[in-house]
Amino acid sequence: MILVTGAKGQLGSDVCEILKSENREFIPTDVGTLDITDRSEVEAFFEAHKINCVIHCAAYTAVDRAEDEKEKCFSVNEKGTLNLALCAEKAEAKMLYVSTDYVFKGEGNSPFNVDDEKGPLNVYGKSKLAGEKAVLENCKKFFIVRTSWVFGERNTNFIATMLKLSENHDEVNVVCDQVGSPTYAKHLAKLICEMAKSENYGIYHATNEGFCSWAELAEEAFRIAKRNTKVNFVPSSAYKTKAKRPLNSRLSKESLDKGGFERLPFWKDAVEKYLKNIL
Repeated sequence: MILVTGAKGQLGSDVCEILKSENREFIPTDVGTLDITDRSEVEAFFEAHKINCVIHCAAYTAVDRAEDEKEKCFSVNEKGTLNLALCAEKAEAKMLYVSTDYVFKGEGNSPFNVDDEKGPLNVYGKSKLAGEKAVLENCKKFFIVRTSWVFGERNTNFIATMLKLSENHDEVNVVCDQVGSPTYAKHLAKLICEMAKSENYGIYHATNEGFCSWAELAEEAFRIAKRNTKVNFVPSSAYKTKAKRPLNSRLSKESLDKGGFERLPFWKDAVEKYLKNIL
């Protein structure tokens, strides 16, 4: 039995959809059905169900709000992950934890390899790194999957926000000096479900192929959606956010090659597929 946390979220919902299509037994949970921050509740859940795999998509992801809600953010991303990791290890279950490019310093122009030096710039990144540590220190059969710039059909995301703005704006200002890889939730979910079948444990980077800036992503979305809104390329310094963002979010996918997993499609193809599904 597979336990899926964050089953109503952008990624978790797609994971559940794939598991269902493959007729795999799973239990979808969200904050209303399983409080992962409550150790006794998690233990009782594992005792009540024969869990042999955890796909942990649940997370506190409000990056700016986390600066003011550090305790709440760490409660979910570190404590919640630790509770699941301990119970998974006791049950001899696989543990798959979805992490983020935000665990890195975000400096330079080269893609980060899985073992590169960490140095999160904000509370959210620090909490996700703490979650990674909880998995690494407590689980033998684990996957840590770092991703970035996720977009999907269930919840709001950058592309959806841009399209909404284009309805009543002739031009928009978008940062051009933060570079990374957009990741389509459906593509990532498929890879995660494949990993859960395997025993090729370890740390992986998984995003759609290729790199772009947020401004370039907005331009591509407008082009595909046939919107005439102009994108003004502006530096991050023009936008004062509570949480500091990394300028370099590039992730090397060599880990996927070594693990025998297929890389995700090119990011422009992913954006096009996503837009065809929602427009």
